Amino acid sequence: MKTSRRQKPEINSGSMADIAFLLLIFFLVTAMIPKDKGISRKLPSICPPGQNCNAEVKQRNTLEILVNGQDELMVENEKLDISKLKGKVKLFLDNNGNKTCDYCSGTSEETLSEHPDKAVISLKNDMQTTYDFYIQIQDEITKAYFELRSNYAKSKFNKNPKELTEDELKEVRKAYPILLSEVEN
Repeated sequence: MKTSRRQKPEINSGSMADIAFLLLIFFLVTAMIPKDKGISRKLPSICPPGQNCNAEVKQRNTLEILVNGQDELMVENEKLDISKLKGKVKLFLDNNGNKTCDYCSGTSEETLSEHPDKAVISLKNDMQTTYDFYIQIQDEITKAYFELRSNYAKSKFNKNPKELTEDELKEVRKAYPILLSEVEN
C-alpha cells in the first residue's frame, strides 16, 4: 500500500485574531445604543421678576397621594387600590369648574378642584417605596391626564390627539396642565 505523504492544507490563523478585533471595534462603533428609559418630566421655569411664584394653593385644589414603604397607596387620607387611582385623579381634575358634576355622586364638593388649571397633585413617597410601584403610580396619573386631554380634543376640535395641529395641542395642554408636586419622605 501506498502511503500519502501529502500534508493537508492549513489556513494561516495568525491574522484571524486581528480580523476579529477589527470586526468587534466596527460593530461597537456602528451599533445603536438604546437610550435609557425614564419618566419624562419638564422642570419648572425660573420665576419671572415681579411675579409671586410662592402663592399658596388652596387645600381644595390639592390631591394628596401618599405611598409608604410597603407599597400601600393612600389618597386624601383614604387607602386606595392602584387600579382606582386613575379614576380618582380624573374625578378630582375634571369637574368642569363646578362644585358638582354629573358623575360625582357621593363625592363632597370640597374634595374636587375648582378648575383643572388650578389642580395640583401632590405625590409623597417613602424612601422604601419600590421603583416599580412608583412608576405604576406615575403611569396612572399620566393616563388620567391623557384621557382628559383626549376627551377635550375630541369635544373641542372633533379630532384625535394625533391629528391636532401645534396650536390646538398647546390649547389642550393649557386646558389640562400637568401640575405635579413630588416630595420624598
